[in-house]
Amino acid sequence: MQVDLTTVKFAGFWSRLLAAVLDSIIQLLVLVPLFLVVFGPDIMADTTVLETPLGYTLNYGLPLLYVVVCWIWKSATPGKIMMGMAIVDADSGGKPPALRLVVRYVAYYISALPLFIGFLWVAFDRRKQGFHDKLARTVVVMVPPRR
Repeated sequence: MQVDLTTVKFAGFWSRLLAAVLDSIIQLLVLVPLFLVVFGPDIMADTTVLETPLGYTLNYGLPLLYVVVCWIWKSATPGKIMMGMAIVDADSGGKPPALRLVVRYVAYYISALPLFIGFLWVAFDRRKQGFHDKLARTVVVMVPPRR
């Protein structure tokens, strides 16, 4: 995918928030049943099993894998696709390299500190970039529907 960054519309705060909510619902629909199968129904009362190597792998590794693979494969997660968005290189408008997409995911944690200011920054930035976008040199753009 290649977009012209001089004419494209950047995805704003509220549409990106809705895409994140959609992605969270999708992930929960997969992860909750998986956790119940792996750890049993007692996980609802005792979440200390999540503090094991397997718990950390499932709780942090699977979402990372899901998100980064979607970004590499489709330039967006399903939530962003439903909202008509794509992640592109902030300089060229092309597909970002895989390593920069991994950096973008890790930088989500930086955007969350403190008080999610790095995500809120999207509302005020001229190119609608959060801190994670700036660190990974990406932008989220609106794309026309595919036919």
